[in-house]
Amino acid sequence: MINETMYARGAESSVIREIFSYGLERKAQIGADKVFDYSLGNPSVPAPPAVCASIERSLELPSDQLHGYTPAPGLPEVRTAVAESLNRRFGTAYTMADVFMTVGAAASVSMTLHAVTNPGDEVIVIAPYFPEYAVWIENAQATCVEVLADQTTFQIDPAAVAAAITPKTAAVIIDSPNNPTGAVYTRETLEALADVLNAANEGREQPIFLISDEPYREIVYGAEVPWVPSIYDDTIVCYSYSKSLSLPGERVGWVLVPNTMELAGRVMPAVAGAARTLGFVCAPALFQRVVVDCVDEPSDVEAYARNRTLLTRALSEYGYTYVEPDGAFYLWVKALEDDAEAFCERAKAYELLPVPSNSFGVPGWFRLGYCIDYDVIERSLPAWKRLAEDYRV
Repeated sequence: MINETMYARGAESSVIREIFSYGLERKAQIGADKVFDYSLGNPSVPAPPAVCASIERSLELPSDQLHGYTPAPGLPEVRTAVAESLNRRFGTAYTMADVFMTVGAAASVSMTLHAVTNPGDEVIVIAPYFPEYAVWIENAQATCVEVLADQTTFQIDPAAVAAAITPKTAAVIIDSPNNPTGAVYTRETLEALADVLNAANEGREQPIFLISDEPYREIVYGAEVPWVPSIYDDTIVCYSYSKSLSLPGERVGWVLVPNTMELAGRVMPAVAGAARTLGFVCAPALFQRVVVDCVDEPSDVEAYARNRTLLTRALSEYGYTYVEPDGAFYLWVKALEDDAEAFCERAKAYELLPVPSNSFGVPGWFRLGYCIDYDVIERSLPAWKRLAEDYRV
């Protein structure tokens, strides 16, 4: 018998992917230059030259080294390189034993959820949030509990988190810089969240784990991105090179279980067991080697900053209200009517493809991924202006 849960998930893809597919169809129908697709977080910035250079060097390796299996947690040299990079940046003392290489951020978060939750547990997410979190939480047979962020700043609301914690709460997921709002959680916010979690942990057999999903860490516009394990001991960090090195299709990242965590000796084997159970063992060997060579390679933040400036200045002029993004490459914009889905449907008449906020757990907003080419944004501006004028008629 076909698994009906899996059938339902496959038959109804994510809203983001549906809009992306619609955009491909429209481009084929009327020309790519006439469609303005803001749906996916798919970097238009090329991978750094160091990535290509690393690949070329690896191609000289014997086939069994280039294409063969690596140890399940990853090559020792890449795990060491990641740990040493973190130590240089954050003053920590991690070793390769604290790092497990993964098949991208989706695997990182999924593995971690399976490692630290049991069926019937609850996992808190901060709304608006990346919609796949709910899928991964449900796959771990846990319950997704949505807690609204502050709807003005989109910082975490520690009091709301405290009110949502129950004896079944096993974990909280955060991502900063945030997808979809571009907010960067301040040190003050994270310290207040840590106070809430530490208070809730009193008398508990196992602490509430904080899962910090950080694929956008390097893409910031002057804001500090605090190192969360230095603020809350029971933090597990999930990372991907999809955004920082513009490698979304290569699926390589890692999970860090800090050696400062009291239960690290149990959590890391649980992460490894989750990887085995879910079939996520052995991250791509070639791109593990790329990470060794490019672990400290900077992101081209300037290209995203340029896009951000162009888009925000224009939308502000046209009368749109948005949250100023301190990081990532998304703009969180107030829809021009209460129904965000209706607004996004109306935008299609102008070949504009934003993502409605409903799929992120809140009404009334839409997300724009400005990681697209500068000229696409520039060509889309008259359409954004006409759409705004249409609402004023």
